[in-house]
Amino acid sequence: MAEVRVHYSECMIKKNKRKGALQMMNKWSTRDFPVGLYDLHPNVSINFQMNRFYNWTNDEDMLREMREAARSIHSYEELVHSFIQLGNQALEQDKKLKAAYYFRGGEFYLPEGNPKKQQLRKQFIALSTAHYGIAKEQHHLIPYENKFLSAYHISADNPKRTVVFFGGFDSYVEELLLMVMIFKGAGFDVVCFDGPGQGAALEDYGLPFTHEWERPVSAVLDFFSLDNVTLIGMSLGGFLAVRAAAFEKRVKHVIAYDVLTNFFEVFMQQVEPETREKLQTLLADGQNEQVNTALQQMAGKSLMIEWGLMQGMHITSSQTPAEFMRKTMLYNTKDISSLLTQDVLLLVGQEDHYVPLKQLNEQITSLTHVRSLTARMFTAKEHASNHCQIGNLGLAADVMLQWIGQF
Repeated sequence: MAEVRVHYSECMIKKNKRKGALQMMNKWSTRDFPVGLYDLHPNVSINFQMNRFYNWTNDEDMLREMREAARSIHSYEELVHSFIQLGNQALEQDKKLKAAYYFRGGEFYLPEGNPKKQQLRKQFIALSTAHYGIAKEQHHLIPYENKFLSAYHISADNPKRTVVFFGGFDSYVEELLLMVMIFKGAGFDVVCFDGPGQGAALEDYGLPFTHEWERPVSAVLDFFSLDNVTLIGMSLGGFLAVRAAAFEKRVKHVIAYDVLTNFFEVFMQQVEPETREKLQTLLADGQNEQVNTALQQMAGKSLMIEWGLMQGMHITSSQTPAEFMRKTMLYNTKDISSLLTQDVLLLVGQEDHYVPLKQLNEQITSLTHVRSLTARMFTAKEHASNHCQIGNLGLAADVMLQWIGQF
């Protein structure tokens, strides 16, 4: 096994004072991300998502507005109503990016059948792509299983090489455009795409999630005639990137942003500890009706579980909670990690409330044949200890760019 370099940083990053790792000759830099994680809502999950949407806009008025709105948000219906109002208000003020993320926040919590969902999604995409000046010719539809994947190809002048970037369980690729533009400014061609179960691939073409992520990655590499790429997967993409690299050797460098070795365990972490063993026993015994009943009862008590089941069933095309739970078991790196032979960077937040910290060590010890392995744990002092470094996305981008720059 290759030498493992593990970095635990204790440096204090002052708000909006960080300098980028690289001097970038373009409009966007890592300093365009704010620094800080804020208490905006008493529910941990809703608070995280509010911080997430703010992180991609860096509009400080949004903090005040969401904090005020949070006083009357006790359900997803109230959240959606507030965010649509705030989005329309932002449009009236000609703050298009802020409006985009308010509409995204409202859409995020709407169920599949709600007629407002697609309207809000389309508004989000149109506003965010316009903000970053994405031209029509930079958007591509990639043939895949008689349907299409949605991708953007953002080219740099005299590029060093190509980065391929995607999200995870609940992201749209358009959410990641600031990160994409930063990588372009650092001298990389960037291809970012929605795979099956994500964004346009799901909503416009009906492609459900697959754990066999090498298939969409291979289709993307074929379409753009790519070789020697760096693959970055965000959130659940931390599993997807490892899975794809195990079978697609045109991938030379892999970033799990963040580590995610076992998706079933991630979902079970949201279940009360005294209930987990009972639920696992019911699943093992094939007691699907009892599993469905138990999960529906849990959803009635937990906004996080309610949303997770709604989203999970939608993106995996599952008819029942039990079916979705069984599908999560397929998203596990245990049996494929030893197939990786590339350079690998693992990122993790020390206080990630979704992914158990022990998954970092599990991923490290299972990558037995990689060429090199680096792990970077982000801390609370850096405002980056949460999932995917929400609170300091710029620092995460700096770390990734520094690591890629070695090769």
